[in-house]
Amino acid sequence: MTAYKRNQVEDAIVAGLGADDAKSEANLVTRLKRLLDTDRALDVRPQSNRAELANYAFVTGDAPGKGGEIQFSEYESFALLIGLQMLNHRWPQKFVVESLRRIRPALERQHKKIMRLDRAKLFDPDQIRLQAKPGSPALATNSPVILLIWSDQRTAEDPAPNVEIFEDPSAAFKRGIEKPGRSMTWLELTRSAHALSEQLAKTRPRKRGRS
Repeated sequence: MTAYKRNQVEDAIVAGLGADDAKSEANLVTRLKRLLDTDRALDVRPQSNRAELANYAFVTGDAPGKGGEIQFSEYESFALLIGLQMLNHRWPQKFVVESLRRIRPALERQHKKIMRLDRAKLFDPDQIRLQAKPGSPALATNSPVILLIWSDQRTAEDPAPNVEIFEDPSAAFKRGIEKPGRSMTWLELTRSAHALSEQLAKTRPRKRGRS
């Protein structure tokens, strides 16, 4: 399994999201750091039957303490990207981390499936047009996978949002609109996973501290 240093993950995500000035780059790196800090701070019980307690969202095994060296798998790098995208849609940070912990087993399996797909066919415009169906959402890949975050209106302070993964965009869209007043965010995962993989391949590890 290829492992990446934190600077490589940060560099790949910054490049992929097009942060083209020092302020934007610093903002992204800070938000990634906060996701990692929140993941480290939340309780973990490896023997728990609840996925949000049994594992971290962004690392495997025990998370190192502050200042410790962290190595990320390609999936964990991808999870950080998805976490950042969720933050960009104004979902609360704690909810983002707990959700990515809870769905980690399913999301990690989905990521493996996505990365086995032929990139040339995935994003071929002719193939996408051939497989497009009337009434279906227009997406930039012929094998889309949707992460859907949805929430119903509630009187309680906690809106209790839900997070689901769909291989059928029509089913995701149906879930999002099946009840009046429902709000939703959906993220297409296939293009994000392959784009991040391309950016990670271009990065190089840097030594920590001053040279």
